[in-house]
Amino acid sequence: MSRWWLLVWALLPCAAAGGSGRSFPHRAPLDPEGAYWLSWGPRDGRLAFRLEVRAAGYVGFGFSPTGAMAEADIVVGGVARGRPYLQDYFTNEDRELKKDDQQDYHLEYAMENSTHTVIEFTRKLHTCDIHDKTITESTVRVIWAYSHEDVGEDGPKYHNSNRGTKSLRLLNPEKTSVLSTAISYFDLVNQDVPIPNKGTTYWCQMFKIPMFQEKHHVIKVDPVIQRGHESLVHHILLYQCSSNFNDSVLDYGHECYHPNMPDAFLTCETVIFAWAIGGEGFSYPPHVGLSLGTPLDARYVLLEVHYDNPTYEEGLIDNSGLRLFHTTDIRKYDAGVIEAGLWVSLFHTIPPGMPEFQSEGHCTLECLEEALEAEKPGGIHVFAVLLHAHLAGRGIRLRHFRKGEEMGLVAYDDSFDFNFQEFQYLKEERTILPGDNLITECRYNTKDRARMTWGGLSTRNEMCLSYLLYYPRINLTRCASIPDIMEQLQFIGVKEIYRPVTTWPFIIKSPKQYKNLSFMDAMNKFKWTLKEGLSFNKLVLSLPVNVRCSKTDNAEWSIQGMTALPPDIERPYRAEPVLCVSPSPSLHRSSSPTLLSCFIALGSMLSSLPSWS
Repeated sequence: MSRWWLLVWALLPCAAAGGSGRSFPHRAPLDPEGAYWLSWGPRDGRLAFRLEVRAAGYVGFGFSPTGAMAEADIVVGGVARGRPYLQDYFTNEDRELKKDDQQDYHLEYAMENSTHTVIEFTRKLHTCDIHDKTITESTVRVIWAYSHEDVGEDGPKYHNSNRGTKSLRLLNPEKTSVLSTAISYFDLVNQDVPIPNKGTTYWCQMFKIPMFQEKHHVIKVDPVIQRGHESLVHHILLYQCSSNFNDSVLDYGHECYHPNMPDAFLTCETVIFAWAIGGEGFSYPPHVGLSLGTPLDARYVLLEVHYDNPTYEEGLIDNSGLRLFHTTDIRKYDAGVIEAGLWVSLFHTIPPGMPEFQSEGHCTLECLEEALEAEKPGGIHVFAVLLHAHLAGRGIRLRHFRKGEEMGLVAYDDSFDFNFQEFQYLKEERTILPGDNLITECRYNTKDRARMTWGGLSTRNEMCLSYLLYYPRINLTRCASIPDIMEQLQFIGVKEIYRPVTTWPFIIKSPKQYKNLSFMDAMNKFKWTLKEGLSFNKLVLSLPVNVRCSKTDNAEWSIQGMTALPPDIERPYRAEPVLCVSPSPSLHRSSSPTLLSCFIALGSMLSSLPSWS
């Protein structure tokens, strides 16, 4: 028997005690070929990871602010000459790899055979190490790499093209839902969609919801991903559409955000489901369901699938989509969706060349007071939130205010990635009362843009929205705002526009340098500098807003169109700071005590492990 197999045989009980065989609630492929799988989940106040890699050399895993190697937090492990190893590293802004003096990754289990390496380890969410990335509820850009050779005395061999990045949300709560095998379902799936040989494609297809003779509740939505396309299908959004169509709109799909996209697709605005790679199906709370079969319910929906094809593979045909499980065993409450934030329009303006620009969309107390007092004076209960912006978006926060006091963030993503969107379950349901305020706060970066960015549907336009899943359902679909456009134009020197307004965008009358220009052309003509952009941002955040307060049937609450002021925040929320203490010196912090005892007992069998410096 070889030394390697003797070691594996001797370590089996130790490896099992150290974590082998433990379940992980989340799992996702990190590479297009399925050679690198990540599983993860909470364990004893830490986050546990399992790497399964089709390689018999070293495997690397880490966290990066941008998805690149610079300023990353990295762990490298493997099994060399029968001995497991795991080391904590970091990179500087020049992508130079350095060993971390504070080893914060704890090895739990390692195994290697002729084709694969498997490593399990844990780490704290916040290590108080300046070289480690804190893991929060925000999107995390994980980076990965592997080699078919282990780390040698001169450091790791170059991993060539065996590397990549993936956006994930690592702190999603685990939601288990055991469904009866007899429960009914229907599928909304694409039929033989040809995927172009380009990096990113958004494909849209409209569907008609099946007709039911009585009310049903959707209680779970699962992704249906074509086998082998687990990395190709990156995210799926489901929108509710207008009901004023005939079935001819169902005949064909089309590339989303394309100039020739069918007009019917533009009526599909409210997101009712979102899934992203690495996420699981969405289960409604046991007391809530999405209603189908009544006159108030969706009849047409739009399925948007984002395909990620970084290798530009040709000839791909996809049949992925969603499966909706439904029942006549009606739950206590109907779920509703409220779109809150900035009304999608050209009045949402972002100057070019800005490293950071902030926009705010207000779900005002006037709108919430009227809608809630009329239907649910005891309030509504939010249980999940989708935060939504486009390609310039960098961070989104949903803030909640009551009588001048901030109640704490409802949801946030300080590292937003447009290509990774899904509903976030709230750890605790949030009650919204009449007279509350909600602010959707979005952070953008337009450093690479030479012209203005406008609010709109295209990915090069912008949005600033929060979709709130809540119960019980009330007659409110949009609670949003538009900032005053005339004060924005006055900032660049516009004095007068032609009235009455007969064109859109409307035309400027004076001064001379803007005469007969649309307001879009005038804003683009203005010489934007960083200083001007910062001053403009300060102005926009202080402007009165036009209230948008819409009902489900395209009617409007009486507050619609009125002007309101941003809330006076007397007591902003202050999160408790994280306190760090100096870690106690500990030998072999990267290995669990169980494994260490096994290694010591087998020390005479092992040769020394080469270091990576």
